[in-house]
Amino acid sequence: MFRYTCPLRWSDLDAQGHVNNALLIDYLQEARVAFLATNPESTLLSDGLVVVGHQIAYRHPVRYSASGVEIELGTVSLGGARYELGYRLSQDGQHVADARTVLCPFDFATQRPVRLTPLDREFFGLHKADFGPLPAVEAPRLDGRGEPIEMPVRWSDLDRYGHVNNAVVFDYLQQARIEATARWDPSMARMGAGEGERMWLVAQQDVDYVSQIPHRVEPFVVLTAPVRLGRTSLTLAAEMVDPESGTVFIRGRTVLVSADGFGRPVELSDDTRRLLSEHLVD
Repeated sequence: MFRYTCPLRWSDLDAQGHVNNALLIDYLQEARVAFLATNPESTLLSDGLVVVGHQIAYRHPVRYSASGVEIELGTVSLGGARYELGYRLSQDGQHVADARTVLCPFDFATQRPVRLTPLDREFFGLHKADFGPLPAVEAPRLDGRGEPIEMPVRWSDLDRYGHVNNAVVFDYLQQARIEATARWDPSMARMGAGEGERMWLVAQQDVDYVSQIPHRVEPFVVLTAPVRLGRTSLTLAAEMVDPESGTVFIRGRTVLVSADGFGRPVELSDDTRRLLSEHLVD
């Protein structure tokens, strides 16, 4: 089991006073890079590596703390040309999140996956860990349906491989989710976390990376739609697409929980349920 402590920044906090959900993906990336760097014989980081998918379940809010976030990391499964890493995140002894990442060695010149070397397979085999299952969030494909939100790509969103970094995608999905839900129901606009105010907490996010996202001046589009309404929660599906070619870059599923100012789940109001039902996709 590999262990890494990720330091926090004050700017990681959001309007609700805790670390923004999208930043935890960045912490996973920091831990993963530190883990891979412990194998100096490997060329995975230098030659090419793509994220195939992420899952993250949020167990407890992460607060600003000088102690940072402790991350335990290990190999969950190992295939011929891909591997899955599991994570357990804690802060000051409090279990705050569980996550999974599926990765693939990749040749960017040929745009094809490549098989893991015997050296890499031995390395990952030495770090096997059993984190238990992390159930998937199920949702239908949108296939052009959903609320369209324009999403420009910033130059700073790109990574060393020249495409949008996997962690930045969670920013895109968050931006589209906040804009879309506020359009459907103005009461869902995020205004802060004062006492008596309703909050929308992310319980789990699953993301599949379908195609690499390049930089361009014209914005792409994120389609977002509710696909399931629970008593205190709703599930949203999202797809980031090129509106010109129809290329799908990302598919995401997010479970949101309605909560009071203290973070306790509260039922969806009748008005919210009615307004969201008008946009349901099945």
